Amino acid sequence: MPTEILMPALSPTMEEGTLAKWLVKEGDIISSGDLIAEIETDKATMEFEAVDEGVVGKILIAEGSEGVKVNTAIAVLLEEGESADDIAASAPAAPAAAAAEGAPVAAEKAAAPDPAAAPAPAAPTGADGTRIFASPLARRIAADKGLDLAALTGSGPRGRIVKADVENATAAPQPAAAPVAAATPASAPAVAAPSGPSADMVAKMYEGREFEEVSLDGMRKTIAARLSEAKQTIPHFYLRRDIQLDALLKFRSQLNKQLEGRGVKLSVNDFIIKAVANALQQVPEANAVWAGDRVLQMKASDVAVAVAIEGGLFTPVLQDADMKSLSALSAQMKDLASRARDRKLAPHEYQGGSFAISNLGMFGIDNFDAIVNPPHAGILAVGAGTKKPVVGEDGELKVATVMSVTMSVDHRVIDGAVGANLLKAIVDNLENPVAMLA
Repeated sequence: MPTEILMPALSPTMEEGTLAKWLVKEGDIISSGDLIAEIETDKATMEFEAVDEGVVGKILIAEGSEGVKVNTAIAVLLEEGESADDIAASAPAAPAAAAAEGAPVAAEKAAAPDPAAAPAPAAPTGADGTRIFASPLARRIAADKGLDLAALTGSGPRGRIVKADVENATAAPQPAAAPVAAATPASAPAVAAPSGPSADMVAKMYEGREFEEVSLDGMRKTIAARLSEAKQTIPHFYLRRDIQLDALLKFRSQLNKQLEGRGVKLSVNDFIIKAVANALQQVPEANAVWAGDRVLQMKASDVAVAVAIEGGLFTPVLQDADMKSLSALSAQMKDLASRARDRKLAPHEYQGGSFAISNLGMFGIDNFDAIVNPPHAGILAVGAGTKKPVVGEDGELKVATVMSVTMSVDHRVIDGAVGANLLKAIVDNLENPVAMLA
């Protein structure tokens, strides 16, 4: 029987995506590992590989379709000897796929399925939820023999379970079924609290005024949802400090002259990343994330840095930032920022981290308060460095370059004194930059 190709979950949080482009067409022969489509998530456009081999019998979701739910059938794959007639015979599964926006609608009512025909079982998953890769024929044989595919080792490409792996396998005895508990009535679905006036109500307020409606893409919807959730559920508190940058600017100038031959130019932001990474090691109790019913104490300093892109924001993560040189951090940050603007980051490059940095100083902002991005414990909002009069240690008035920072903190993870110690360590690192290299 034909095999459905399902909309993949390309990240742990993905619920839907845009089928940006098909890389194959109906009638093409594909093998496991072939690139067949480009899927656009809320964060990036990623290539989707085929798991099974066969012929693309029918494309169910047109390219450019938005809001395609994960596990929706997007195409049908035919095995050797099958034809388009077999797709019609298995059409009862099609309505779910056709319900997605952009899916083609069948011109005629599908014929009733032949009860004798045994369709290939859906792609199985292991106990940990990971997909077990097996050919449709291997899945059918395993189902007929009562085999648990999770107990088999595949000999096909990338460990895929094929016909030969299941033909000689013997089913393990099944444990006695546990008595079925009495069904309990399902609880009523929770009603979401109103989040403000509806779109129609807002539009009515501006009746007679000229405006243009801008549809929300996946990234903007996700940003709106996550930040609303963050402000509603995270008990923020804020710590503020001024940092004198003159020593750092002088040291940076000296380093850049020495690194000029290597084509390296360090930015103030590179020093801030290094200062935060070192501070998380100096105050290890602040290097933690909120995990619902517990706190995860992190060992490495994985620092996320906000990067503005058209229509949204990325926070690529620099892992083990405390272990890297300033020049290595600078090169990695430039690479991540460039690929973030092109939406070419892989999920593991923008997920994780325990602390974030958001720098709007380059836009002339003196200071601001950032929103904690869960599950991070905090975020450092960095303003511009400006010349200001300050009182020196000797009591004399002088002019210094001063940068204002605000640290937003999740109080569930970091208490006031711990947060104050972390911010002090960041300030000390930036005001004594040579010590960061020791």
